[in-house]
Amino acid sequence: MTMTNLSKKQVVLIMVGLMFGILLASLDSTIVGTAMPKIIEALKGFDYYTWPVISYLLCITISMPLFGKLADIYGYKKIYVIGVVIFLAGSVLCGMSQNMIQLICFRGVQGIGGAVLISNTMAIIGVLFSPAERAKYMGFMGSAGALASIIGPTLGGYITDNLSWRWIFYVNVPVGIITLVIALFSLPEHEEGEAKKNIDFLGAAALIVSLIPMLLAFTWAGNKYDWSSVQIISMLVFSAIMLVIFGLIERKAEDPIIPLSLFKNSIFNISAIEMFLVNAVMMGASIFLPLFVQAVVGKSASKAGAIMTPMMLSLLVSAAVSGGVISKTQKYKIQSWIGYVITGIGAVMFSFLNESSSNSEIIMDMIVLGIGMGIVIPILSTAAQNAFSEKQMGVVTSGIQFFKLLGSTIASAVFGTVLNSSMKNGLESVKVDNLPTNITVILKNPSTISNPTVIQGIKAKLPKELLPIFGKMMEQIKHVLSNSIHDVFIICVGISVISLVSGFFLREIPLAKASKKI
Repeated sequence: MTMTNLSKKQVVLIMVGLMFGILLASLDSTIVGTAMPKIIEALKGFDYYTWPVISYLLCITISMPLFGKLADIYGYKKIYVIGVVIFLAGSVLCGMSQNMIQLICFRGVQGIGGAVLISNTMAIIGVLFSPAERAKYMGFMGSAGALASIIGPTLGGYITDNLSWRWIFYVNVPVGIITLVIALFSLPEHEEGEAKKNIDFLGAAALIVSLIPMLLAFTWAGNKYDWSSVQIISMLVFSAIMLVIFGLIERKAEDPIIPLSLFKNSIFNISAIEMFLVNAVMMGASIFLPLFVQAVVGKSASKAGAIMTPMMLSLLVSAAVSGGVISKTQKYKIQSWIGYVITGIGAVMFSFLNESSSNSEIIMDMIVLGIGMGIVIPILSTAAQNAFSEKQMGVVTSGIQFFKLLGSTIASAVFGTVLNSSMKNGLESVKVDNLPTNITVILKNPSTISNPTVIQGIKAKLPKELLPIFGKMMEQIKHVLSNSIHDVFIICVGISVISLVSGFFLREIPLAKASKKI
């Protein structure tokens, strides 16, 4: 599959199809956040608030390197088409979900399809276009991902308020069908000559078996079981053992999913750690700020999505500026420190949010955090790639991407645990006077208080003499939720401090003007 036999019209069609694919996969990781408060109210699953996000990210993390290798063997077109079909099937199933467990499982199916769309898109461009043209077309893909980051939160809020949360998944179907048709009729056939290469299925299985118990332990600890319980300790110990087994498998694998040789390089290690930490902070903001805006401040899903947009915009602008400065100066260490400091300041600003915070205050906090993360993220990928030869670019890039997704996934589980535990303890202290028992039970349910529409419905049915009591109780509950989200943001401050300290250990190598061949 090369440019030689492709017409200009076919190239345009291919690029449009690939951009739709990237838009689908990227949009689905941003559009769901603003809809989650209404989803958990409809499906009664506040305890699993972060798991639809975790499931999607985990399946992308594990599936991406696997499907990349399958594409090398069976051809990019076949695997890409299969990926689109899987993604569409997952989208429809998510929209039809009747409970949180179904939604979590079907989001995993979506994640498998999303992994194919992301990884194979980049591989197809690498095969189709010469190195001189590749950067231009990669830029188009970056624009599609950036568009998803900008419109995702707002679109998710608009669809949720005006249609139904189910349509944030059904909306993928027409776009996915267009992507599928374009791929079938425009992508040329491609068979790679590496059919004899072994795929590291055993390593992938070991990694999955090690990560899932770890995520379950972080999710259930302090809620379903005590941290010191046999169940939690057993899951963490089992996870640690499986990670060791995974390392032993990777040492002997012919083509490991994560080559252990990467970890001999200190620049890769620090870059991976930093990518993990920075994306953990980003997940804290992108998942819990919509909940804060809707349930504590009392805004609609649409307005919550609109408030998220400034962070994405500031991140994109600062990332572009950061990349330009790096290219000009050929250095990155001092710039990375500046990024860590700004990210930390943004996290600290988040920790001061409360029930009386204004829209302008929230937006300013988002902009500061976005600027800090935008400065740092390009540096980490660039520093890691610069430390290896051109032949290792693929595995280095996918390795950094793995830790990026892993940070998002584990952070989602840990933050969800902190929120649930804090909410449970806080709601027990809420005083109830003269309100009907059935009303107090509903109001003390986290799934209910996260939805302003339901609260207004309850208020409308109460006698006038009970409204002052209802108002006082709601103020207490909002304060509990605000404090619980505050606990998450405080952890984000701690993570930012750790990232700043570890950033001092990032060794700087002047950026090469040409790729290293060996």
